[in-house]
Amino acid sequence: VWQELLKVMRTIDDRIVHELNTTVPTASFAGKIDASQTCKQLYESLMAAHASRDRVIKNCIAQTSEVVRNLREEREKNLDDLTLLKQLRKEQTKLKWMQSELNVEEVVNDRSWKVFNERCRIHFKPPKNE
Repeated sequence: VWQELLKVMRTIDDRIVHELNTTVPTASFAGKIDASQTCKQLYESLMAAHASRDRVIKNCIAQTSEVVRNLREEREKNLDDLTLLKQLRKEQTKLKWMQSELNVEEVVNDRSWKVFNERCRIHFKPPKNE
């Protein structure tokens, strides 16, 4: 479920090349479309999507970390409970996967910004503070 949510949330990044090719004109068609407005809107969409995914991933990490911490405490009290051990291992694996998603997120975001800047740098300058 979590993987599917991230996949849906990354749609804007997956489609950025197509989006730019269909909305930001090449030099020969520059007069027909307001590229600066298009790039500004895409910039705002990317910023919002990246912030939203970052928030979701970090919230999930925080919640799962809490579950792992609680399970560890329970495990220390019940060393013979194999079900508890299995549950702890499962949650630890989930936590590691979520933490690795932060690295994936960095790669996805970097790729999107690179493509965005290649096509939009002459049409739109992002604010300095972002």
